[in-house]
Amino acid sequence: MISLHSHRPIRSLRSHGRPTCGSVFLALLGAVLFGSLAADAADDGLSREVVVPAVSDAPGPYRHPCMFDELDNGDLYVVYYGGAGEYEGDTAVYGFRKENGTDIWSEPQVIADTPGLSEGNAVIWQGPQGVVWLFYLTRYGETWSNSRIKYKTSSDGGHTWTDSRLLSFEEGLMVRGHPIVLNDGDYLFPVYHEKGNDKESVGADSTSLFFRYDPETGEWAETNRVHSRLGNIQPSVAQIGANFLVAYSRRGGGYGPLADGFLVRTESRDGGRTWSPGEDSQFPNPNAATDLIRLKNGHLLLVYNDSNQGVRMPLTIAISTDNDRTWAFKRDIVTGKGTAAYPVAVQTADGRIHVMYTSHQRQQINHIVFDESAILSHPTD
Repeated sequence: MISLHSHRPIRSLRSHGRPTCGSVFLALLGAVLFGSLAADAADDGLSREVVVPAVSDAPGPYRHPCMFDELDNGDLYVVYYGGAGEYEGDTAVYGFRKENGTDIWSEPQVIADTPGLSEGNAVIWQGPQGVVWLFYLTRYGETWSNSRIKYKTSSDGGHTWTDSRLLSFEEGLMVRGHPIVLNDGDYLFPVYHEKGNDKESVGADSTSLFFRYDPETGEWAETNRVHSRLGNIQPSVAQIGANFLVAYSRRGGGYGPLADGFLVRTESRDGGRTWSPGEDSQFPNPNAATDLIRLKNGHLLLVYNDSNQGVRMPLTIAISTDNDRTWAFKRDIVTGKGTAAYPVAVQTADGRIHVMYTSHQRQQINHIVFDESAILSHPTD
């Protein structure tokens, strides 16, 4: 078992309340060099903080992409993979937390590392019956098409972890989004298959798919693969009805401007067992990650980069109040230069919505908290 003992705390650098000198400097530096948070007024309904400063004593500055969830005890637990850079051999998966009722983030600690190989995208998920799941990648070659999915579990809120297990032997399978618990009790885990060896493009034959887990038998079953015009990866999924589910995925292709670059939409009408071919949605996409969640009131929330011009900016929230028929509310929550990349959304037990993303050349993790009303006050019409 891997045990995480006490670690040096990191105090949050907040953009509201009384600022520290460090927080003022970091905010000014970010505004000048990397863009700024939208609507900086204190009464805009958005609470913001820098979770991990851009400079640290970690093995390398790279911290990307972040993923988090609320644990059963109310802690917020964040994971990312870090090191000298995206394709460097020293990358490992790190985890840290903000304990419920505190304003302090713990120091990141290594929770998964394969000697001699690079780790990649990590997903933390609070599952049923007190089990916390950690999914992540190990890259066995030069590009992500050589990666495989591994996972661990924790029964004590992420303080100790089991040994790693391999989810699939197939090369190129990767993770990004949170699993969900289906109405029948099975778990549905978003997965994607990245094809090609070009670091500057996602192959057109890249596909999204889902692994279905039966907690009674412990067996995994794979769905069909979702093909689309440009390819698609990194799906996020929501269950709308007993058998109706919808997922949105990042488009494939290159990273430059693309006038017809959109998020890819797919749906299931049989409880997530089979999925329709992927089709272009109404949402622009610069070949960047997105996240879709179903709120406690049944509304759908999508967080994405509302651009097809090759930049991961602005960061935008859209809400559908009619089960994905229309998206009548939309608000940019981060604007400016630079990037606001790989957003993740979670609605916590108190009903508030939390979004995290990375910026500052993938070195800084940012956290925004708001009520749904902050978005519903911005109708699209």
